Amino acid sequence: MTKRQQNIIILILGAIAALGPFSIDMYLPGFSAIAKDLNTDVASVGLTLTSYFIGISVGQLIYGPLVDRYGRKKPLLIGLSIYLMAALGCAFSPSIDWLIALRLILALGGCVGMVASRAIVRDIFPVNETARVFSTLLLVMGIAPIIAPTIGGYVTSAFGWKYIFIILSAISAVLILLVYRGLAETKEFDPMVSLKPGKVAKGYFEVLKNREFLTFSMAGSVTMAGMFTYITGSPFVLMEIYGFSETEFGWIFGLNAFGFIAGSQVNRAWLRKRSTESISNITAVILFLVGCVLTFAHFSNILNAPLLLTLLFLFLFFLGFLNPNTTALALEPFTKNAGVASALIGSLRMFSGAVASALISFFFDGTELPMITIMMSCAVIVLILTQYYKSKARA
Repeated sequence: MTKRQQNIIILILGAIAALGPFSIDMYLPGFSAIAKDLNTDVASVGLTLTSYFIGISVGQLIYGPLVDRYGRKKPLLIGLSIYLMAALGCAFSPSIDWLIALRLILALGGCVGMVASRAIVRDIFPVNETARVFSTLLLVMGIAPIIAPTIGGYVTSAFGWKYIFIILSAISAVLILLVYRGLAETKEFDPMVSLKPGKVAKGYFEVLKNREFLTFSMAGSVTMAGMFTYITGSPFVLMEIYGFSETEFGWIFGLNAFGFIAGSQVNRAWLRKRSTESISNITAVILFLVGCVLTFAHFSNILNAPLLLTLLFLFLFFLGFLNPNTTALALEPFTKNAGVASALIGSLRMFSGAVASALISFFFDGTELPMITIMMSCAVIVLILTQYYKSKARA
């Protein structure tokens, strides 16, 4: 495969993977407008994130064996088609209950891109290149969280929140065309991959028994729980507590997303000098320290808007290192069943996102404390997991 062909594949995979961040970030500035239009509160609108994360978590477990049996391309086309129809349904939801349910279906369709993209990378790139490729992929898909909330803020202000989902349906239509015309199949049909529930469950259990996979998939999951805590909590904290407008929130969210992407690209350069595991250990310690400063600032009553924005940026920046590295380390032991391993990674991460967003809604008290506490807890757990594996490896 030529360098040009590799770059085309990465661009297409990045666009597919970007659908997830668009689905999450683009409608965040519209939370207040959705609550008002559907006669509910912001906490209830937050449950549309919870249902989305649940859908992604369950959906990836379904797609894992499907992309290993039928190849990567057919499941992609089917999943994106489901997404398109669900996005149109979200645009015309008559109540918050309908929106919560349709966001679940939206996730069940769109999550195929997460499974297939990671599996395709594992198909065509050698093990020692996957962390670099994941960082590059993150750069491509990272455009979404930078521009999505800004676009969402302007769309909500000018046309209303329903047009956000109409735009998402149009994006999915373009992706269907790109996959159909521009993406070659990287894995042939494999009848040896069973779809019987018992054997599927056994396949997932076999993957979970691998200590390297379990450690780094859990570390990656908790890392992403920290991000989803920020995603769920920041609309209320920044707009309601600190008084930023929908448009200003979009710019702030985009800047923090840029920090996340910048971290992944610094990581890509750093990988030339240090191992993936070493970088993960170092950045886990720094993430913990950032969480400590954030927590101390809150309880010391010195937390103001500039300090909060700075610490949130740094938190997202160091998550940008941990996300691709934990993915690469978790996938390293697998070749033939990369689809199942990829699905399990994604499912665990989205399940952690669902838990984080649900906890934000459950502990909602009108302050930033729930968001800060959960983010700090995630940093502590990531530090424990990475240091635990490091000590076991030396033993």
